[in-house]
Amino acid sequence: MTYGIGGLVDIGAIGTATAGSIASASGGNDLRTSLTIIAPAAAGGGWDTVAREMQQAQRANGIVNNTQVVNIPGAGGTIALGNLEILSGKANNLMVGGTGQLAATIQYESDTTYEDVTPLSVLVEEYDVIAVAADSPHKTLKELMTAWVQNPGKVPWTGGGSFDQLVVADMAIKAGLSPKDMIYVSSDGGGESTQALLNGTAAAAASGYPDTIDQVESGRLRALAIVAKNPVPGVEIPTTVEQGYDVTLANWRLIVAPGGIPQDEKRELEAIVEETIATPQWRDAIERYYWNENVITGEDLTRFLETEKARIQGLYKELGL
Repeated sequence: MTYGIGGLVDIGAIGTATAGSIASASGGNDLRTSLTIIAPAAAGGGWDTVAREMQQAQRANGIVNNTQVVNIPGAGGTIALGNLEILSGKANNLMVGGTGQLAATIQYESDTTYEDVTPLSVLVEEYDVIAVAADSPHKTLKELMTAWVQNPGKVPWTGGGSFDQLVVADMAIKAGLSPKDMIYVSSDGGGESTQALLNGTAAAAASGYPDTIDQVESGRLRALAIVAKNPVPGVEIPTTVEQGYDVTLANWRLIVAPGGIPQDEKRELEAIVEETIATPQWRDAIERYYWNENVITGEDLTRFLETEKARIQGLYKELGL
């Protein structure tokens, strides 16, 4: 059973006013003069953070004269993606995306996908942590998974949304459970997930490392695993893979441009992104937000997105969604 999953959104109902206002705000054709970065969620979330850190890095280093951030929340990022498609050919617009947005295009059967725009680069990735309350009887990941397999109904999970739900679904599969049998209570961010663990609403959580680590260090939560393929430098939490569960789905962040842009403008945007992520300000953001740098471009990016799409489609099929 799954709770808290949003309903379908009519992407075709998006008006042209938002896209028109973005295009107007972006100004002329010189990409170094004016650039708009769309964050496909409300202010304060992961996508918004990436957009604003890029904005600050570009301003501080004169990479672009005027960079603005516009927030277009809704439907897991697919509303913003639909607006970006309307801006086809207008290269002075970028959008932050990632795993959750790709998942939303599948979940909501979005008319617009990454194939309709111009992906430029994966920038960073963020890992989930499997955590329980400090007083939980489950001291290790193996103990938690054993209890879950024995009685799925008595081990409800929580997390911050569709990405965390996919991580839990993959954990279920690797443990030999059907994701359809799991109980997942969607929370509005790390704070709600923590409360769900502390008040007993949930027995375990999958939540982003930045949202979890403070609660672990304060002693309120116990981290059982970090969802990563390899050990993470500076993080003393064993990985899921090390503990026998091949679950490695990462919450990666992507930057894309509209479709229909000329190759010379695409190359210029790629140069702007490359210069941005080489700045001291961006390097500081990577450390501050506990991001793992994982830059993927060109043909490698095309293959990566195809592989991730197939992977997420498989998980949603297992969930019956």
